[in-house]
Amino acid sequence: MTFLIYMGMLKYTGFAGAGESVADLFAQMPSAVKSILGLGELDVTTIAGYYAVFYLYFLLLAGVHAVMLGSIIISKEERDKTGDFLFSRPVRRSQIVTSKLIALLLNVMVINLTTLFASLFFINIFNEGPPVTEIIVRLMAALFIFQLLFAAIGTGIASVSKNNKKATSLGAAVLLTTFILSAAIDLYDKIAFLKFLTPFQYFPATDIITTGTYAPSYLLLSFILIVALLVITYRFTEKRDINI
Repeated sequence: MTFLIYMGMLKYTGFAGAGESVADLFAQMPSAVKSILGLGELDVTTIAGYYAVFYLYFLLLAGVHAVMLGSIIISKEERDKTGDFLFSRPVRRSQIVTSKLIALLLNVMVINLTTLFASLFFINIFNEGPPVTEIIVRLMAALFIFQLLFAAIGTGIASVSKNNKKATSLGAAVLLTTFILSAAIDLYDKIAFLKFLTPFQYFPATDIITTGTYAPSYLLLSFILIVALLVITYRFTEKRDINI
């Protein structure tokens, strides 16, 4: 993430220097393409508009990390054939799951905070316009909710699946499917009613940058989904037969 941000900010100097020519180029792009890139009507020659493109990459990379780690951390003992050691201890499975979820949360936080601080550091170096610290913080907060949701999706799938190898594949498939659906929604307004099915549409960078707020309905939906998936994780892990 840090290297991606650094290289991106180096390229930003070229975008900003080109000025109107770059702005005209993006203005000629179809609105659907700009929506897929996460730009909307944002000006890519501004630091905030340029950073919106990065936000889409952050969603993809952080989402992959969260859903894969979530699915692996629940079933890693089966994968490593160490289940007989862990689950023979006089500890409730719910306690084991809680410890795993705390470790998962810490990993997600490290990725998010690293992205946040790297963004603030390099943007402050290259930004010659008004400060955008508040915008970056809001985007990273939205990214954190997104990460938690996909981490919960990963743990939920792993707890239900009887095959630990299939769990990671299913998690990746969910991420890819929701991303493709998000792109399709940006291309075809007629299916905009399906936005609730893809977390990629919950907190778009354009809305956060222009309004500085999150959609309350999607905040609530994210919270409900995370809680529901965690309940599934606990319930199914308690009843699950561990293959050792």
